[in-house]
Amino acid sequence: MNQLPFYIDLIFVLSTVLTIYLFFSASNNNLKLLMIIAAWMLIISVVALTGFFKVTNTIPPRLLFLIALPLIGIASMFVTAKGRSFIESVDVKTLTILHSIRIAIEMVLFWLFVNKLMPQLMTFEGRNFDLFSGVTAPLVYYFGFVRNKLGARTILAWNFVCLAILIFTVSNAILSAPTPFQRFAFDQPTIAVLYFPFVWLPGVVVPLVIFSHLIAIHSLMKDIRHKNNPSSPLIINQVA
Repeated sequence: MNQLPFYIDLIFVLSTVLTIYLFFSASNNNLKLLMIIAAWMLIISVVALTGFFKVTNTIPPRLLFLIALPLIGIASMFVTAKGRSFIESVDVKTLTILHSIRIAIEMVLFWLFVNKLMPQLMTFEGRNFDLFSGVTAPLVYYFGFVRNKLGARTILAWNFVCLAILIFTVSNAILSAPTPFQRFAFDQPTIAVLYFPFVWLPGVVVPLVIFSHLIAIHSLMKDIRHKNNPSSPLIINQVA
């Protein structure tokens, strides 16, 4: 990989750490969760340093394991009693401000594009609209949870929109990576995520952001159902 300016790696690492810290805080400082994330980060870091992900002609692409395995773990949380209990204990207010980290991630993606490790379409100059999520997150946090000016339905709609943007962005990343399924960006494919520490983007940051949206959507929908039917269970400490 091209030698990058030090600040790119630094800002990306700090952004990843901050994402994990905010999710950890939202989960009531769940140490078990933190240990699982740390172990997964260590595993994919070591694997990336061996050059495993640089082999891009396999089917299925090795890159997919970075995001597929965490997503399987996330899905399992919604289908088990312990998982659902954890989900309903997480603070949606903190999860909302977590999404502001996407501003820093968008800057990193742009710098990676400048250094020919990411296609332009993966930046805010191309097809990546994730900056919207990062910029609006503090506003939703402030007006939705501090000032109580936004209702649960508005916050729910925001989560759906931002999740859709993220899924679209991830799809573009997969289809622009140098794998047998590549469909565009052949002149400058998405290759940064094949290397350490940027494997943390699809392997850690993206799954945590997706999980944050899914938790918020689940909790907000349950709160809305409770308001419409007071006899249904209420998830407390989520939305005023």
